[in-house]
Amino acid sequence: MVLDHVSTEMRDGEVNMIIGQSGSGKTVLMKSMIGLHELDSGHILYDGRDLAQMRSKDIRMLHREVGMLFQGSALFDSMTVMENVLFPMEMFSQKSREEMQARAEFCLKRVEMPEKVWNLMPSEISGGQQKRVAIARAIVLEPKYLFCDEPNSGLDPKTSLVIDALIQDITREYNICTIVNSHDMNSIMEIGDNILFLRNGKKEWQGSRHEIMQSDNEALNDFVFASELFKKIKNR
Repeated sequence: MVLDHVSTEMRDGEVNMIIGQSGSGKTVLMKSMIGLHELDSGHILYDGRDLAQMRSKDIRMLHREVGMLFQGSALFDSMTVMENVLFPMEMFSQKSREEMQARAEFCLKRVEMPEKVWNLMPSEISGGQQKRVAIARAIVLEPKYLFCDEPNSGLDPKTSLVIDALIQDITREYNICTIVNSHDMNSIMEIGDNILFLRNGKKEWQGSRHEIMQSDNEALNDFVFASELFKKIKNR
């Protein structure tokens, strides 16, 4: 059993973070939440709807309410920036071509991608821009739930801060329930509204980025304040 009686609540309009050491169960938890892992027991509720009790058809319907930001962006190399953002709508939307185009343009502008790059291939833009395009693609179907797997993976610290701010702004602006799987301590301290700390597959601690500074949980402190820099911040 990888996860052991993990009980938590992820809230709308907040950045809900899952943190923990490698092997703690955070990736398994996220994959379970989106239906990629079948549960042996327990429940995963989406506004009262139990994922564990859903049929395949119901899960497919639920996935239309879910946006996914993959580690490394996972853009289609053979598609332009615009084609990447249009793709989910072409698969799942009943909108007209004009409506899909307008929605894709809106999302690209929302993540501050200029028109001059819309017809470029992913290989022709920077890693930070690729992440912005991936966010635009993740929100194009107006999801109620947004899952982000290590969103700052491969980015420099400055770009990571920009992506963090964008995720936080979109979460609040559209009242999305955003779930972020991360080990980036800067992200945790910057945007962690609701933080779940896993240890050995169990819920060890839960609180906000403000409460984490005052925690006396030894395992949490060993994880969060492992570096000398964060130890100095903790002891101020």
